[in-house]
Amino acid sequence: MKALYNDGSVRETEDELPVLRHTASHILAQAVLRLFPGTKLAIGPAIDDGFYYDFDKDGGFTTDDLEKIEAEMKKIIKENLKIETYTLPRSEAIEYMKGRGEIYKVELIEDLPEDAPISFYKQGEFVDLCAGPHALYTKAIKAYKLTSIAGAYWRGSEKNKMLTRIYGTAFQDKEKLEEYLKMLEEVKRRDHRRLGKELGLFMLLEEGPGFPFFLPKGMTLKNTLVDYWRQIHQRENYLEVSTPLIMRKQLWEQSGHWDHYKDNMYTTKIEDEEFCIKPMNCPGGVLVYKSEPHSYKDLPLRIGELGTVHRHERSGTLHGLMRVRCFTQDDAHIFMTRDQITEEIEGVVRLIDEVYSLFGFKYHVELSTRPEDSMGSDEDWEAATEGLKKALDEMGLPYVINEGDGAFYGPKIDFHLEDSLGRTWQCGTIQLDFQMPQRFDIHYIGTDGEKHRPIMIHRVVFGSIERFIGILIEHYAGKFPAWLAPVQVKVLSVSEKSRPYANQILAELKTKGIRCEVDNRDEKIGYKIREAQLEKVPYMLVLGEKESDDGTVVTVRSRDKGDLGSVKTDEFITNVLNEISSKG
Repeated sequence: MKALYNDGSVRETEDELPVLRHTASHILAQAVLRLFPGTKLAIGPAIDDGFYYDFDKDGGFTTDDLEKIEAEMKKIIKENLKIETYTLPRSEAIEYMKGRGEIYKVELIEDLPEDAPISFYKQGEFVDLCAGPHALYTKAIKAYKLTSIAGAYWRGSEKNKMLTRIYGTAFQDKEKLEEYLKMLEEVKRRDHRRLGKELGLFMLLEEGPGFPFFLPKGMTLKNTLVDYWRQIHQRENYLEVSTPLIMRKQLWEQSGHWDHYKDNMYTTKIEDEEFCIKPMNCPGGVLVYKSEPHSYKDLPLRIGELGTVHRHERSGTLHGLMRVRCFTQDDAHIFMTRDQITEEIEGVVRLIDEVYSLFGFKYHVELSTRPEDSMGSDEDWEAATEGLKKALDEMGLPYVINEGDGAFYGPKIDFHLEDSLGRTWQCGTIQLDFQMPQRFDIHYIGTDGEKHRPIMIHRVVFGSIERFIGILIEHYAGKFPAWLAPVQVKVLSVSEKSRPYANQILAELKTKGIRCEVDNRDEKIGYKIREAQLEKVPYMLVLGEKESDDGTVVTVRSRDKGDLGSVKTDEFITNVLNEISSKG
């Protein structure tokens, strides 16, 4: 499609969706101003799955308002207003926006360079500060939908005013829009917050915003993941440690976190001395390494920790288990020589691939380079970045460069997994660190009998275990595979006469280590089956008089395949145990 750029030129653009969505955001803002005069405009960019616009309006907006706004947008599109662009000198642009009462636009302009011409886009009576590009006419928007309302602090700072953000999306045609809206409905159906409540996995309470409460079934799920983590890490010769939750502020100054991360850290005072609640596990891992002398024969030394960390997240960004203030990180810190870097990175990549493949996740890899806010020399950063590149190249693993998104102490490899809905989540990461070994003056004795500085890898596989659980809930829509399910088998008695046999089967299953429950309520069997289906239990055993009289058989129902018929109890137990042990 052809697009209008802020230099006044009209050029072909291959990536038309951002142009359509940005134009739709302007149409949204124009509709709001027509319907609600006096509303102040903030920003309205195109984003990956649509667009949004932030507004300052007394009382905000309601979902009923969205219908009115959509109808007004339809009128603006039908008017087929020509979209024009022009520039003003900075001082004139500020006076122009002051005259319109647009305080947020004035602030944005004041942050621009003094000699920069300020570009505007105009459609009918509507004018907006914007860098573009845009469609040539409003009629270019053929398929759009406003999707939700949320709160958003101006410029993302909770020190600023809370604005109202209206989200929407736009596509080239109605068919693509319908596909997207169906996907949104599926996302709602799989929402881990709803399923977490329905399945009794976790709670989110006002008494602890951002601090999830795990319920018994949720703890079973979490512990199963932890058991699996321990199993594969013991196999790979990791040593597990646990480091304190609270440590002196000086430690975090030494590590560099205080200078680069303090806004995300919680602090407390103990006997008038300032302490920090750890946001990361790495300084504790370094202290473990430093607690005893090491030689080259000890390296690589792989130290793992399932450490609880706390990070200050703004209340407006909290989202179920996906964005919390307290979570468990499956950290590991590997201390090694320079010539072990490639081999160790390859080993971590293989481990991450094994885990993601088990859950059916595809993934892609990004190499994130030095950010503006960083520490260390250019030489160290170059060596660390080249070390990561070499490992990825030798493994033949495709990756893209993500400029400037590394950690403040080193570059990193990020793993973005894709769930069953095609959404991507950044979970696993490998960070190569030359800085912390220097800051803590750690070393090992080399083959020459001299002290040498080890290199350090920071890595996670799940990332945040809480977040990974949220992803799994949505990926499986709550239908966990048998090895992961909090309840693997539900025993259902048909009548009072079959209850003793149901209790007998329950005891036998528990003896074999199968997670199970019994439903002996005085309810119809159809009701019990429906409830077990809603609980998404992998297997149900329906026990009536026939099964009780025989004493060796059970009637099996599968959550996914329905009625499997009558089988010998021993055979069923063997099959379930095989399925659990193989993690099928």
